[in-house]
Amino acid sequence: MTSLLRSAWLALLLCACAAAPTGGASSPSLGAYTWDLASVVDARGQAETGWQLPGRPAPKLSFQDDRVNVLNLCNVIGAGYATDNGAIKLGQAVATRRACAEPGLMALEQRIGARLPQVRRYEIRSTPGAAPTLVLQFEDGGRWELAGTPTPATRFGGPGERVFMEVAPMEVACPSGGGSCLSVRDIRFDDQGLRTSIGEWRVFQDQIEGFTHVPGTRNVLRMYRYASGGRNYYVLDLVVESEQVR
Repeated sequence: MTSLLRSAWLALLLCACAAAPTGGASSPSLGAYTWDLASVVDARGQAETGWQLPGRPAPKLSFQDDRVNVLNLCNVIGAGYATDNGAIKLGQAVATRRACAEPGLMALEQRIGARLPQVRRYEIRSTPGAAPTLVLQFEDGGRWELAGTPTPATRFGGPGERVFMEVAPMEVACPSGGGSCLSVRDIRFDDQGLRTSIGEWRVFQDQIEGFTHVPGTRNVLRMYRYASGGRNYYVLDLVVESEQVR
């Protein structure tokens, strides 16, 4: 498990260095939200099924730093993108290579990876008091509609700082009493994914959005830290390593 997650993380680092296609600046509105696939229409205007597996969350698109990533799959699919007055162009898609044991998941990933490069236009539709909708138009006339959710940077009013943290397998008593806290230490990596420094263990009393600690499991997390209202907020971005410890 640890080697697979580490391989996925290194692949994501490589994806982040790939060049986006030329053709215009990315739209800030796309990057202000993540987009959950809500409905699919084929070239004849008929509803198309099979784009979400039972019991799993819908595939999610995230537009950041001139890259679009597809989340909520087994692997992460990423590609550079550029927009120009409603037109959108994606570069070659690259995916992490984690083995997916769940039936149908690999087939869905391959289907999405083959479909996304065919997108040609986009439109963001919004009404007061409602979440925005992203409409993607494909070259054959098909259409995706995706529901928007504000990103942490949108919610907290600014970009976050990317940090890495190792979480010990067992919790410790909180200094303030009345509960358990995570025991963590800060980690720094270079551009090749090699550790350059490891901090001292300390008690962590904040919450990490998107992360649930399982006793007996050691994790290395990639997170974004946001400062708002005089305190820090942490949002999980990626589990870099995961190991069960006796």
